[in-house]
Amino acid sequence: MSLNREIKEKRAKEIREDFKNNQTFFLVDYINIPVSKSIELRTKLRENNCSIKVIKNRLALKALKNDIPEEFKEKFRGPTAIAFTVDNPVSLARILDDFIDTHKILGVKAGIVEGQLVESDRFKEIAGLGSRDELMAKIGYLMAAPLMKFLRTWQAPFSSLGSMLSQLKSNK
Repeated sequence: MSLNREIKEKRAKEIREDFKNNQTFFLVDYINIPVSKSIELRTKLRENNCSIKVIKNRLALKALKNDIPEEFKEKFRGPTAIAFTVDNPVSLARILDDFIDTHKILGVKAGIVEGQLVESDRFKEIAGLGSRDELMAKIGYLMAAPLMKFLRTWQAPFSSLGSMLSQLKSNK
């Protein structure tokens, strides 16, 4: 086995592991990015428990075979990088979106967010979502609000009765 083939097999294995170990990833159109901007992006991603790797499309497709949807395979064209995250898809999307808006370079081709295919036109929606903690807090509030309203409705008659009895007592 040649050294070149060994390197390719090692990289293919790394790509399979990255896709298996990460719930969310975006294919990024990695064109015309200066080294300084690339370092800046990698640093921001690393600070938020995310990463990005530039890949060879043919090698990625060969490594992934049937592990990804057919529509996603079509996006492996031109210079491509894969941005990964294990636990926070919104954070990854926000970082990429901010970087794209600020520097007017790169573009998101498609992504898979927690197992679901996301086309590039829906990427902005994901970047605009709140963090996982914010979304959980909203869900908690939405679940508790009707119960609080119900409790206040039940307390109102007793509160009125108490104040009425207090007034009667003070009048005697």
